[in-house]
Amino acid sequence: MVTTICFLDDLKTAFKEVHRILKENSSFIIGFVDKNSPLGNAYQAHKDNSLFYKTALLYSTDEVILLLKQAGFNSFNFNQTIFKNLSDIKKIEEPKKGYGEGSFVVIRAIKS
Repeated sequence: MVTTICFLDDLKTAFKEVHRILKENSSFIIGFVDKNSPLGNAYQAHKDNSLFYKTALLYSTDEVILLLKQAGFNSFNFNQTIFKNLSDIKKIEEPKKGYGEGSFVVIRAIKS
């Protein structure tokens, strides 16, 4: 799920359903804008003026991790990118492991 979770009505139920249908030791990959990041803050501040983000509900990485754990996932890996304002990015940024610095976070969660 890439840039999708902010448009789901019930993220908890969605994660539980993904967990249910995945085979054991399978991966679930999620990519999203962290609501606590500079880009997430900008999207939230201007969401009423955006057709795309008007109905979006952004989540923090910690909120997503908690919902994934509640759905039964574990063994998380994190990568992040978008470290500057979008207008300041002139070339592809190398992703970094972890989260908390970049505005776009990718989580790999394992069903085991």
